[in-house]
Amino acid sequence: MKLSTRGRYGVKAMFELALNYGSEPLSIKTISEKQNISEYYLEQLFGSLRKAGLIKSIRGAQGGYVLSRPPSEITVGDILDVLEGPIEISECIDDEDNCSRIEYCATRLLWIKIRDSVNQVTHSITLEDMVNDYKSMNIITSIKRGE
Repeated sequence: MKLSTRGRYGVKAMFELALNYGSEPLSIKTISEKQNISEYYLEQLFGSLRKAGLIKSIRGAQGGYVLSRPPSEITVGDILDVLEGPIEISECIDDEDNCSRIEYCATRLLWIKIRDSVNQVTHSITLEDMVNDYKSMNIITSIKRGE
């Protein structure tokens, strides 16, 4: 199981918007530079995120993008659901028709438990949690450096 760049970059871009929440809108260019993601790719991701109602675009000279809701109300799972679709661990979980031995499968329950655990984690971590973790990490790093 590996997330595509859509999911990984989408979470990074949304984190940047969460870090800036309550301030002026961020441009694609700013987010691109801070998160090292191509502007063209961000535009594609933001189209999907805007359509899903997770971000808003602000027009004008000081325009850009902002979160449509507070960071405490947007989970990593919300972002991944939009950009990746449902998390799939194994085809046999959701595609029972293609498995002729489903009633004898010794591992199907394991794959269901793993999928459910991943979903529980991604839907319990908010952008606010990520921002708080990031700020805590920076404080610890500064203390270690003696700053």
